[in-house]
Amino acid sequence: MNITVLHNFYQLPGGEDQVFKGEVDLLRSFGHVVSPFVLSNDQLAQLNRIRQASSPIWNEDAYSKVRQHLRETNAEIVHVHNTFPLASPSVYYAARAEGVPVVQTLHNFRLLCPAANFFRDGHTCESCLHSITPWPAVVHACYRDSRMASAVAAGVITAHRALGTWNTKIDRFIALTEFARQKFISGGLPAEKISVKPNFMHPDPGPGAGDGGFALYVGRLSPEKGIETLIDAWSLHGSGIPLKIVGDGPLRDLVTAAAERNKSIELLGWCEKEVVLSLMRSAAVLILPSLCYEGFPMTVVEAFAVGLPVIASRIGSLASLIEHGRTGFLFEPGNSEELSAQAASVLNSVSLRQSLGSAARKQFLTDYTQKANYSILMEIYSSACRIKAQ
Repeated sequence: MNITVLHNFYQLPGGEDQVFKGEVDLLRSFGHVVSPFVLSNDQLAQLNRIRQASSPIWNEDAYSKVRQHLRETNAEIVHVHNTFPLASPSVYYAARAEGVPVVQTLHNFRLLCPAANFFRDGHTCESCLHSITPWPAVVHACYRDSRMASAVAAGVITAHRALGTWNTKIDRFIALTEFARQKFISGGLPAEKISVKPNFMHPDPGPGAGDGGFALYVGRLSPEKGIETLIDAWSLHGSGIPLKIVGDGPLRDLVTAAAERNKSIELLGWCEKEVVLSLMRSAAVLILPSLCYEGFPMTVVEAFAVGLPVIASRIGSLASLIEHGRTGFLFEPGNSEELSAQAASVLNSVSLRQSLGSAARKQFLTDYTQKANYSILMEIYSSACRIKAQ
């Protein structure tokens, strides 16, 4: 099968970029001809303000280039990961003009929420979920703390809801969890077009020893990720349990100050994937203290792959990805005391760590391998082609 996989890269590398690259490799490993079409947000600086504002809604250049790309590669299907901001929904229309079925992976909630994560002022917010026009996001400057940027993101949603783009130009959607699927259905996407396919990891890194005696956080240092909850939890530990923090973001100064006060906390900054995996193999537990609805953090898949238990907030998709008491623990979002107690219980019990880690590894082998993922993806592609042929 000739497949075009389309992705708009972010300026800072993230999980969506990893999934894009992973699925390209997956498809090629099974003999498919894959022709990526990529854009990068680094190109934004080259555009004037008018084009920066208009391109997310409709990028005529992307429309023309995608049509040409599909013709030249004889694409039989186009799988889209991210269109914001440069690719724009114009790429769906390009595929439609060329008669090529479209599959869209819903990595976040950008089709429903300008900020893409249903998070505002320290808590979840669904004010725009059922709004024809997501005006609240503009009023509250939800995207990049800017009313102008929020207006652009809201404009994409408003324009393409009015045009019926999501419902008529996309043949199949991929939600990463059932929680996300239900949220998109609530927001107006057709239920019969949304399949659930989790993220996966390949190659299998194999189980780690988990003997490093430290807890690990990997992710963006930003409010919605629950960094303050994490820091507060470690203030309750004093110097008892080492915590290594991998990542960067707007709350870096807060984490740096916390590390200076509490020598148990070590900020490592942004690290390459192999370094992160090495840390995961040694860590006793991974902590995801998010306050927002996560999509499907690749860190969960990576942790399970090396047999690393996860302590996560009981919110959104995380509540279904972590089985409380089996592959890790769940705590009330923002409850630093509960997080502190759970971390201590895992760090202080070798038998508990081994039990949780073994179950996490089994979960990976059952649900998150290349083979398991490929079969689901092929069924989704076949379904998209059947829909297009009708």
